[in-house]
Amino acid sequence: MSFTVLTAEFSHESNTFSRRLTDYTAFTDRTLYFGEQAVTERGDANTPLAGFLDVARAFDWRTIHPISAAAQPAGPVTRDAYERIAGVIVEAARANRDRIDGILLGLHGAMVTDFCQDGEGELLERLRAVVSHHIPIGITLDPHANVTRKMCELANIVVSYKTYPHVDMRICGRQAGEVLQRAMAGEIAPVTVRVHRPMLEEVNGGRTDIGPMIERIARARAYEAEPDVFAVSVNGAFGNADIEEVGPTVLVTAQGDLERHRRFAESLADDIWNRRLECINSYVSVNDAALQGKSYKRKTGPLVIADYADNPGGGGYGDSTELLRAMIAAGVEDACFGPMVDPEVAAELHRHKVGETVSTRLGGKTDPRVGGAPLSVTGELMLLSNGHYVGDGPMAGGLKGSWGPTAVLRVGGIDILVVSIPTQMLDLQQFRTFGIDPVAKSVVALKSMQHFRAAFEPIAGDIIVCDSGALCTPDLSKLPFRNVPRPIFPLDRDMTLSL
Repeated sequence: MSFTVLTAEFSHESNTFSRRLTDYTAFTDRTLYFGEQAVTERGDANTPLAGFLDVARAFDWRTIHPISAAAQPAGPVTRDAYERIAGVIVEAARANRDRIDGILLGLHGAMVTDFCQDGEGELLERLRAVVSHHIPIGITLDPHANVTRKMCELANIVVSYKTYPHVDMRICGRQAGEVLQRAMAGEIAPVTVRVHRPMLEEVNGGRTDIGPMIERIARARAYEAEPDVFAVSVNGAFGNADIEEVGPTVLVTAQGDLERHRRFAESLADDIWNRRLECINSYVSVNDAALQGKSYKRKTGPLVIADYADNPGGGGYGDSTELLRAMIAAGVEDACFGPMVDPEVAAELHRHKVGETVSTRLGGKTDPRVGGAPLSVTGELMLLSNGHYVGDGPMAGGLKGSWGPTAVLRVGGIDILVVSIPTQMLDLQQFRTFGIDPVAKSVVALKSMQHFRAAFEPIAGDIIVCDSGALCTPDLSKLPFRNVPRPIFPLDRDMTLSL
């Protein structure tokens, strides 16, 4: 029997402390494709949609794919943007309600809107109002999801990525699709058990390359091989969300002995709680990072300096000047830096010619209280571009991206990538397309939290991470939380757990 499946992608990680609301333009700037164009652009890459389509071909599904939409992490999604995108998905379900056998959604799990705290739960609720509760719904999530009770009640199947950097998005889309096939065929009746701990996030942000998450994921995979178990998701959460249902969760999508499945989930959640003080990362100051860059003697590859705090991939503004200021002051040579998100300066540089010497005030425009004030610099304009690139690394291979109007300004010994659209650095082509070869540099300074490792760790001689004090500072106690339930770790470091 061949089934008809509605698929869609709608993804956003919302940093509620950001001043920048996520409007419809933010989606058009990053990913907004309709129908067949979405399939063309994303159907054979590291995406949930590609995984869904792999299963569709294997089981001869008829698929209806109305939209793929994603915006760069930033502030809450506006009602206008949410209604326009969610409306496309819900309307497709309504128009095809009599022939849909199942639904697959590629979501994030940490979407907050300006009218509700649970964007994914809201979408699922609207879909359930249109289609029968007998129709199985499967969703994929980013492991930085703040998974709510509503998500688990309304979706039968939940599959979170098991890698960070996320190199398994297509694999997890395939897993969700295969479980959905069995549910539509009536072979299984999956539900999802959710266990949560009172923390803002797992202490290492869910890193899966080293540390305790390796063992947790191994246990999750082993339990997935048990009878009546279809998926185990270990979510490190997204701590920059000031919402009621924030924090790490363990999910088991299964059937049968739900209490047994819950006990397993509790054991993993207990491990996250019990090891909450075992932080892997050692953050240096921007001054120390710059001094290490100045003294670095290249042997096997460049020194990669990652500014975790100004990570656009977590809602950071991308215009922090603190690390760049320290690098210029220290006289770092043979270096590149990117991105510096400053559309005003990018536009200004586009009024000049390559080769000209330009003086400007760079960065620090959005909120100088976090990440530093604008930096007065003088440099040589090396390149002008529309900012378009195509990734070729483990995460973004084959996917189109854009910085918007872009320029490269050489200040002293540092090539600075000045861009208009915030995106974290996670692919070598984000430098190379614009005349900067990070492999050839002695120092590569970038704005990213963990995701950069997929493409940059293989070329690095060494890696250090720093905290510039910007919006995504690893020290969450510096953020003005008001809505999270208290007590909660690490805001209340001496709290005890009572279940």
